Amino acid sequence: MRNILRTIIPAVLLFTFLSGSALAQTKIATVDLQKLFDNYWKTKQASAAIQDRVAQLTKDDKSMVEDLQKANDVYQTLLQQANDPAISTEERDRRKKDADAKFKLLQDRKTALDQYEREAQATLNDQRQRMSEKIRAELQDAITAAAKAGGYTIVINSAANGIALGSTSISVPSAVLYSTSQVDLTADVMKQLPPPPIDAIPAAPATPSVPSLLMGTNRP
Repeated sequence: MRNILRTIIPAVLLFTFLSGSALAQTKIATVDLQKLFDNYWKTKQASAAIQDRVAQLTKDDKSMVEDLQKANDVYQTLLQQANDPAISTEERDRRKKDADAKFKLLQDRKTALDQYEREAQATLNDQRQRMSEKIRAELQDAITAAAKAGGYTIVINSAANGIALGSTSISVPSAVLYSTSQVDLTADVMKQLPPPPIDAIPAAPATPSVPSLLMGTNRP
């Protein structure tokens, strides 16, 4: 981010140099957006809520894993019994069918567990994303209010160009968090550009004449 600041601030100073009136009006400040985010009490509250959610999801996941392990133990026992040469062929066939049925149940439970874990992770990511964006909007409102109160023209993010809540991060579209229309130097910069040579401007195409649809018709 310091590299970004080294690029942005000289550019701002260059633009203000091109306009004497803007030079007198420009007042620049920086804000560490990540620090604001980390220390805001609502961020801590959101982190606690997510940790509670993680704990509940982990508990449910552990229960499903234990049930899956028990089902697998039963399947392994049935499989061994189905291959026991000491019992009759009919009994082995019956146990083989029981083992096959238990194996199908085992596969269904494994599929359900995999789906639950995927959905749980997606739920956590969505919750982090929504909470982060809501807090980000509140921080932006506070930054705008502080900038106006302090008479600042530009406020630049001095932290990394993004904020993170746990493993989920949201991007900050621009390093400039606040700016006023007073520093829009588009017109001043255009005046500094060299004029084009005469032959570089294409001539406007001639507008073809369109004959009237009424020409050549017999009117009473």
